[in-house]
Amino acid sequence: MASALRSAILRHIRIPATHALSANGSRLTAVRLMSSHDDHITKDEVIKRVLDVVKCFPKVDPSKVTPEVHFEKDLGLDSLDTVEIVMALEEEFKLEIPDKEAVRIESCEQAIEYVYNHPMSS
Repeated sequence: MASALRSAILRHIRIPATHALSANGSRLTAVRLMSSHDDHITKDEVIKRVLDVVKCFPKVDPSKVTPEVHFEKDLGLDSLDTVEIVMALEEEFKLEIPDKEAVRIESCEQAIEYVYNHPMSS
């Protein structure tokens, strides 16, 4: 009984793996990968995206941002600014960084390493 009920429910909520899309009369195919771990982002992509997040922060001079830059010592940011940058990184990479880990992220280098080594970063 439970098995039949489970099957009936799954038939109604299953998401198809591919969708046919039409744009301007041409036919495109979009494939949805079912595993979030198969296509972990490269370190170069992490570096680029972390630097972009930091460069976009209002109190930062983009010309000073490098992969080795320290948020407080090199960019003159305070601890609240650092928290805001970590929150922006969470949003950018669709991560939730625990507070006890977030307080350790004080530089681009530490942010890059954290994001790159996180299994759920995307």
